[in-house]
Parts: sequence; C-alpha cells; structure tokens
Amino acid sequence: MPSLPIDPSATMRMLEALKRQAPASTADLARTLQMTAEAARQQINKLADQGLVQADLQKPAGAGRPRQLWTLTAAGQRYFPDAHAQLTVQLIGAIEKLFGQQGMDGLISEREAQSRSRYRQACTAPGLPERLAQLAEVRTQEGYMAHVEPHPQGWLLVEHHCPICAAAQSCRGFCRSEQALFQEVVEGLATLERSEYLLEGGQRCVYLVQPL
Repeated sequence: MPSLPIDPSATMRMLEALKRQAPASTADLARTLQMTAEAARQQINKLADQGLVQADLQKPAGAGRPRQLWTLTAAGQRYFPDAHAQLTVQLIGAIEKLFGQQGMDGLISEREAQSRSRYRQACTAPGLPERLAQLAEVRTQEGYMAHVEPHPQGWLLVEHHCPICAAAQSCRGFCRSEQALFQEVVEGLATLERSEYLLEGGQRCVYLVQPL
C-alpha cells in the first residue's frame, strides 16, 4: 500500500466511500461521510491533485447541467489490499510453466471445490433475497466488500473490491469459476449474469440476478 498523503484518516474515508459508491458526486460523498458539501469538495479536489481520483461528466436526462461524477484512478485503487499481487502472479506463472494448462485447471477446480463447500454451508435461506444477502456476507468476509441491492429486473450482487485481482488478471478462469459458483447458489431461484467487470474497465464487479 502506498504512503498516505496528509490527513490519512480523512483520505482513507473518502477513498473507501468512493470504492463502495463510484461513480459518485461530491454531494453523494458529503452525505455518506456526513460532512459539508464544501468540506467534501475540498477533500476530493486534494485527492484529484494527487492523482487518486478522476472526474467524468454525466449528461442529464433532460435539461440541466452535467453532473460531475468521481471514480478512483489506478493509483487510488492501490490503497486497497490485493492479496500479495506480485507473489500471486509469480506462483501462477510457475504453475503454468511446470504443469501447463492442466495444472492451472486443477488449481482453479480445487479452489472452486473449497468455495463451494463454504457457500453451501453459508447460503441456505429458502428465499432469493435472503440467500443473496448470505452470499454477500460470506463474500465480504473474503474481502470483496459485497452487498445486494434491488434492481427493476431483480437484484444486483455488487462487489466493490477484488482481493485476488492480480490472479484474475493473470488467469480469468478464477472469475469464470466464481460466476459459476454464484449461479449454483441461486440455482432453481434465479439466473445470474455479470453486468459490470473490474477487468474490463468497470469500477466494481456487478451481477444481475433475475428471479425465475
């Protein structure tokens, strides 16, 4: 994790709020952090000057001024743990070199089996919203900062952080495995598809869950 700028507590609170909410306006952040709009504006501008956040303009649906929405930059993302990224990438490379794709497939399958056992024990609610909440809870315990929110077509499973991002970048089989496990969790209740993806430029990973 890089060294924090001045007032590290305020910086981390703002970065964590953006990690969970991005893209977010200054007013959104002020409400979340229970500070004045002016204080939030000053803080976000400092982070922008340090290259930790960036702003995009969102055109309004009708008349009115565009909204300025903030997201984390790659530098800002580095304030969050990545499960020893360099070592992970080295180990994956070594497995591929020594055992080939079959070795990688075996590694992913073993991890999937361990996760399947854990999720089956944790996600037992008969109803879809409750089961998704259980899944989000266990994913948060694993470091994914997950939550569930309603959607016009059903529900969204939102993960604000990926603690295995370095591994996923080296081998997307980890991501495919996790998505398959999520579908198993809601089997018979819903379908699940990814609608936003960190590795394809998204600010988070989001899964749309549609009841059957």
